[in-house]
Amino acid sequence: MKKLLLVLLSVLCVFSLVACSGGGETADDGGSDTAAATPIVVGGSGPLTGPAALYGEAVKRGAEIAVAEINEKEGTEYFKLDFQDDAHDPEQARNAFYKLLDDGMQVSLLCVTSAPCAEVAPLTQEENIVAITPSGSRDDIATYGENIFQMCFKDSNQGIASADYINTKFPGAKVAVIYQSSVDYSKGIYQTFADRAAELGMNVVETQAFTDEKDYSVQLKKVQDAGAEVVFLPIYYDEASLILTQAGDYKPVWFGVDGMDGILGVENFDTSLAEGVYLLTPFAADATDDLTVSFVNKYNELYAEVPMQFAADAYDAVYVLYNACKEAKVTGDMSASDIADAIRPVITSMTFSGLTGSGVTWAASGEVSKSPMAVVIQNGVYVSAD
Repeated sequence: MKKLLLVLLSVLCVFSLVACSGGGETADDGGSDTAAATPIVVGGSGPLTGPAALYGEAVKRGAEIAVAEINEKEGTEYFKLDFQDDAHDPEQARNAFYKLLDDGMQVSLLCVTSAPCAEVAPLTQEENIVAITPSGSRDDIATYGENIFQMCFKDSNQGIASADYINTKFPGAKVAVIYQSSVDYSKGIYQTFADRAAELGMNVVETQAFTDEKDYSVQLKKVQDAGAEVVFLPIYYDEASLILTQAGDYKPVWFGVDGMDGILGVENFDTSLAEGVYLLTPFAADATDDLTVSFVNKYNELYAEVPMQFAADAYDAVYVLYNACKEAKVTGDMSASDIADAIRPVITSMTFSGLTGSGVTWAASGEVSKSPMAVVIQNGVYVSAD
């Protein structure tokens, strides 16, 4: 009995020593390993349901591809993406933002569309979280504070660039505009286009506005009667698909901006009607550089479709955050506020090259500087127009 007791005591001592030794090593090494393995949470929201869902899905997918690449490169879960549905609704975007906060968001992709971005941007600034929106293009979004950046062109830049391109590509052409006066996005682009067209002396023969109607026969008759050879459509893809469908035998050159990207994915739309449509965009899926070819192939393998500009901007936005975090030596155990203070000056001083531009920079205002390009739809796909 005495011998058995001694054996049991010896065994307990061994276990005790192992436990104490293991606990000490785990506390020291495990602490650093845990910090290194703790992912940085990238939050964002966009319309995954509703009429703008094509945009939200494209942004989510582009971001997912970037996060997967980064994590593979790092050999650990460096980034964790948390993307919520806001249905293109400001109130739902606000709710999504607070859920993201509860979930531990440390850096942000803000929102996909402009109205939700404008709702969430002030909240992001208040919480001292750095945010870069892939596609929120309204001019005032970046004005909410020093933490807010845009990956896309702001609306005024799109209007000016569109006027410049049309004036160069179609010199002397009779130009008309059909825009949605009830939507800030469309109205803002139209106004800067009109101002620039006047400066250039362009031959704008007709301007037609609409609000929420789905019958565009009046607007189409007006621009056709005016002899318009180029029709500028600073509108979203749903409305554009209806206009092209209702245009019948009237076949001007249709010219849109980033909101029209997605027209080829509209349910029940005859994509042959979009043949020859021009879009001003920072991304051409048929580009032959290695980065674009790799991204397009991955996207097509995963989703059986060609990525639109929204997906490319989201991919680039994630890489901007990644490059900034790496340069600032950010780790996942840091607070969102500390991360913001570390990476904010990095973004405003970096030069970035990605899918949507090379030599890309940001002003202190958060506005991006990069060169737009034009694509044209040929045989049901986007190809470079130049």
